[in-house]
Amino acid sequence: MKLLSFAVFISLVAVFLGACATKSDDPLVAFQGQSSSQIYLNAKESLIHKKYARAVRTYEALEVVHPFNRYSERAQLELIYSYYQTGDFTSSKAATERFIRFYPDSPFIDYAYYMQALADMEQDRGWYLRYIPIDLSKRDPETMRLAFQEFAQLIHRYPASRYVSDARQRMIYLRNLFANYELHIADYYFRKKAFVAAANRANEIVQRYQGAPEVRQALVIMITSYRILGLEAPANRGLSILQLNFPNTDLH
Repeated sequence: MKLLSFAVFISLVAVFLGACATKSDDPLVAFQGQSSSQIYLNAKESLIHKKYARAVRTYEALEVVHPFNRYSERAQLELIYSYYQTGDFTSSKAATERFIRFYPDSPFIDYAYYMQALADMEQDRGWYLRYIPIDLSKRDPETMRLAFQEFAQLIHRYPASRYVSDARQRMIYLRNLFANYELHIADYYFRKKAFVAAANRANEIVQRYQGAPEVRQALVIMITSYRILGLEAPANRGLSILQLNFPNTDLH
């Protein structure tokens, strides 16, 4: 009987502790009685000390406890950054979209567009770097392509923005990354002796990614593939382009 009572006691304690934990996770309970200023300043302090996960929880709590407060605009921007720093790029992207929708005339709207592009860039970049050399069963880096468009949109909409210079550099980086992705595919086709596919893919690199370092090797693959296929005219045109832009390339 005593053993049974002790077991019941342990069960009740576990239930009580579980209930406490659940309540503490509820921002309406955890931040009960705190003003919007208190919650915001706590979140800001966590952000300053790079405690990003805690900052996220506190900024989220501010939205729940005081949904329309005088810190809302600034808090949303800082939440975007906090999500980004925790590696939650999906939430960061969603937060930028919400900010753009709610604060289209904000003096910080260019920052929201910039962070939107950064979040999309990072979602696929980790995947891309893990799987190079490319396994062709892996998907195309879609969100990085979207990021490229979003950086371009930022530059077009806000040419005087302080983020334009960095956006341009990131666009160059992404352009080269895309060219590298396509070059791996062209090289794969070439090694499999699928010379029509290799030439077409290499030609696409030359047309779409002018200025990328990969253009030189794409031209070599394209010219060689055309020659193997007996297509001397397009091979010679490609050779002229190669000699003009990369005169030191050893291909005749």
